[in-house]
Amino acid sequence: MNGETWNMEDLKDLAPANFFSKALALMQHQAKNNAVYSEWVQSMKAQLDKVKSLEQIPFLPIHFFKTHAIYTGRECPKFHFESSGTTQDIVSKHFVKDLSVYEQSFMQCFEQFYGAPKDYCVLGLLPNYLERQHSSLVYMTDHLIQASKDERSGFYLYDFEKLNHTLAILEKEQQKTLLIGVSFALMDFVDAYPQKLNHTIVMETGGMKGRKQELTKPALHGYLADGFGIESIHSEYGMTELLSQAYSKGAGIYACPPWMKVLVADESDPTALTTTGRGVLHIIDLANVNSCAFIATEDIGMVHPDGTFEVIGRLDQSARRGCSLLVV
Repeated sequence: MNGETWNMEDLKDLAPANFFSKALALMQHQAKNNAVYSEWVQSMKAQLDKVKSLEQIPFLPIHFFKTHAIYTGRECPKFHFESSGTTQDIVSKHFVKDLSVYEQSFMQCFEQFYGAPKDYCVLGLLPNYLERQHSSLVYMTDHLIQASKDERSGFYLYDFEKLNHTLAILEKEQQKTLLIGVSFALMDFVDAYPQKLNHTIVMETGGMKGRKQELTKPALHGYLADGFGIESIHSEYGMTELLSQAYSKGAGIYACPPWMKVLVADESDPTALTTTGRGVLHIIDLANVNSCAFIATEDIGMVHPDGTFEVIGRLDQSARRGCSLLVV
């Protein structure tokens, strides 16, 4: 198999029973054709011919995206997405060979959880992301805005007055609306314009670091829910290193599309993986066909028996340094 024959449409209705065979085929392909992943597999002394379950698959530590060009194939793709960060930070880069794979992934995923984008007015409140290039979140939101076909859809940057006026009109028309924004911008907006929303989904995408006093997810969601007069805040779980997203419709419980699965590793032993329980989140994203589909994140979470998951926190630097197996 290869990227050219990997059709996201075929994965839209991927049955759970068939996930392992797809993941196994992709693992073998990337172990042969992805130089960084191949070297990692060898350093872990993984015996790929003996992999009989998802828990036995070798996962690449996510911080490698900050230090290496991760791609499957002979040539490094020219296009890449880039994580946010200050000028002093080393940012992650996700090299993307085929943007249509990403587009199919986020469109199919959105439709699965929310229906057709054309039925929504999509309002983007992503100021710090719009101010830099190579944001996968801006790329996705821009395509959802275009697909919505509503002339009022768009990015609102810092124009809170215009956003408030637009929301008032949409609410009066009872137009189904998605307000997607980074946490600090949503907080700033609701501080300036508290209101009661009846026809709008408010979706936060994270993004508090360094901008406001950081809140726990429950506290953040409670604050926003009170300010917008709604029962629950939705969330998008995505990252630069993934071409797929998981969505939460409330209570911080995320669900994955059929081509994405989350496992957990013991915090003291990154090779001890299970499909349920608490630990470091490890993600299989079959849309990452041309980079690396098997990523060990730095998020601590809980995976439930039905495959949904929660994000509890982050590995601190001392914890990561303590995982000597993750350092090469």
